[in-house]
Amino acid sequence: MESRTNRRICVVTPYPPGPSETFIRAHIDYLPANVVHVHGWRPTVEDKPVLSFPERIVYKTWRILLGVGLERETTAAYIRAFKRYRPEAVLAEYGTTGVQTFEACRHLGIPLVVHFHGFDASERATLQEHATTYPALFAGAAAVIAVSRAMQRQLVSLGASPQNVHYNPCGVNCEEFKGADPARVAPIFLAVGRFVEKKAPQLTLRAFAEVQREIPVSRLRMIGDGSLLPQCRALAKELGIDEFVTFFGTKDKSFVQKEMQKARCFVQHSVTAPSGDSEGTPVGVLEAGASGLPVVSTRHGGIPDVVIEGETGFLVDENDVGGMAERMMRIATSPNLAGTLGQRARKNIQDNFSSERSLGQLWAIIESAMVRGKRGRDR
Repeated sequence: MESRTNRRICVVTPYPPGPSETFIRAHIDYLPANVVHVHGWRPTVEDKPVLSFPERIVYKTWRILLGVGLERETTAAYIRAFKRYRPEAVLAEYGTTGVQTFEACRHLGIPLVVHFHGFDASERATLQEHATTYPALFAGAAAVIAVSRAMQRQLVSLGASPQNVHYNPCGVNCEEFKGADPARVAPIFLAVGRFVEKKAPQLTLRAFAEVQREIPVSRLRMIGDGSLLPQCRALAKELGIDEFVTFFGTKDKSFVQKEMQKARCFVQHSVTAPSGDSEGTPVGVLEAGASGLPVVSTRHGGIPDVVIEGETGFLVDENDVGGMAERMMRIATSPNLAGTLGQRARKNIQDNFSSERSLGQLWAIIESAMVRGKRGRDR
């Protein structure tokens, strides 16, 4: 990325980014601008609420006595923050955050760039809740960003202008994730991600169980935590593979990097959750490819944008456990195939999904919004 400029922007998030949200942390840390991070409810900068305690009491009283005030408090807090820090643009992480910041940006004439990531464009309850607010947001936002082609199509179907929806997948630091040599290691499969419905870790376990019966030396290592982890531990015992599966829980980036270097293949069986929640472009898939690992995954969300079928890995339909197992066995029994796929995967990520490329494209979108916003104010 280029060096920082004197441009000022606010990045607004619903909460401080979690361990799996490295893409949002990168926006805050590496966009070439003076970035103020506004987060949480109530809106906070550096752990200090934007509105004073007496102001918050007033709005709370309104809610209790009149049944109104939450939207007013939200807008007032963002207006206060944006007046104080005078951003030339606001980047709202998640469509739901875009809704919360929209009125403040409109009131102050600040260009709003809304970055969708996954559930905010797919979960049925979220779409129902924002059936009226999303169209207004799409009409007023300076730019809307989708992290996958599937999400881009979905946002257009929800009413966003095709010209205003920009495809920009998250990127990965290819210098941090590298060094895998799948042709020279044992058939170890690695899964990295939250244990939640849309990542379907239980289906990855079922596929591995088929592999392990045919290839006894194979192993599965899973990094991550979430509501489905206890169920998955129990399932591993039920399938008789618990001694061949390692559940690490949540680990830091350096641990993930080292595990990538020890693996033969990365696996993730993403599906559309019963709630409708879907993936954007999973960061774990990007990190695996950058490391030099082949990927076996599903035709879901942004995964087909990244994994080139038969060239950098293999894809199966959602819920096709047998198909996933068959592809995993191909890689387990052919180290040379794993090595070739892994080399191509790394080149693909370097060429098309690096963090430099993603951040550069994001900054170009924000800069364009700022230029258009200035022209509008100068008229």
